[in-house]
Amino acid sequence: MQSFITAMNKIVLSLFFSILLIQVYSQELNCKVTVNADQIQTSDRGVFKDMERGIANFMNTRKWTNDAYKNYERINCAIFLNISRMPSIGAFSASAQITVARPVFNTNYETVLFNFADREWEFEYIESLPLEYNDNAYINNLTSMLAYYAYIIIGMDGDSFAEKGGDVIFQKAFTVVNNAQSSNRPGWESIGSNRNRYNLIENINNPQMTELRKNTYKYHRLALDTFDKTPDDSRAMVLTVLKNIQKVWQIYPNSIFIISFFDSKANELVNIFSQGNLGVRREAFDILSAIDPKRNIYQKIISSN
Repeated sequence: MQSFITAMNKIVLSLFFSILLIQVYSQELNCKVTVNADQIQTSDRGVFKDMERGIANFMNTRKWTNDAYKNYERINCAIFLNISRMPSIGAFSASAQITVARPVFNTNYETVLFNFADREWEFEYIESLPLEYNDNAYINNLTSMLAYYAYIIIGMDGDSFAEKGGDVIFQKAFTVVNNAQSSNRPGWESIGSNRNRYNLIENINNPQMTELRKNTYKYHRLALDTFDKTPDDSRAMVLTVLKNIQKVWQIYPNSIFIISFFDSKANELVNIFSQGNLGVRREAFDILSAIDPKRNIYQKIISSN
């Protein structure tokens, strides 16, 4: 009897420590999913709520890397899915907005790492059917798109904490793209729109655009994370980042990687340069007006006192 009690105690302890480890080390993503289907006329609205839950579960409960993430280290991100068509039962066309946020050291502020509009979402979804995915094969378009963005999100986060810290993860995203080439679904092809999934990961992995990824680290770790202590030095570092981006932009003026950077950072850059040395602010304004001329918000940089 004593040996039985001892064995049971070991099992209980083992279960306790397993639960404790699950609580301490968890999955990488904290992804909020919103599905908007206002444009779709159907009596069965339950499928959209089920879709919301299914996608969130797929993103948040799957282990995407071998790294140990604590709960507070999970990456805050969001997918807003705007469904525009339902050509047949279980088939959907949509656009997706993917955003990623990262905390800034020693503040309550979260900076947007990535803000990307994907207008080429075509997928099938059957209510209550499990979402299947395999890193080594293309199974369906929905899970391939979700896996692709899971890796993009984790890679972007990694690049912000270490120089080219997302290398291994971005390679996984590239594998997803390669596996999807035979699907003939929009967004995966090398031709057509320069704003699709293929071109984004091609830009990220392009050796001639490596400076953009290095500057992700400089911008976040060497500038934003020290801004509360040395704001003028941080502004100078962000100005250096803009100069480096300008050099790449002169070679690749239509780069989706550069476009997505300013989609994420435009408002933040205005806030950063609305104060400080006027010469630095004017220099930043000149660069931003050249690289990202369609936005009129940069005028605030030189008009503010």
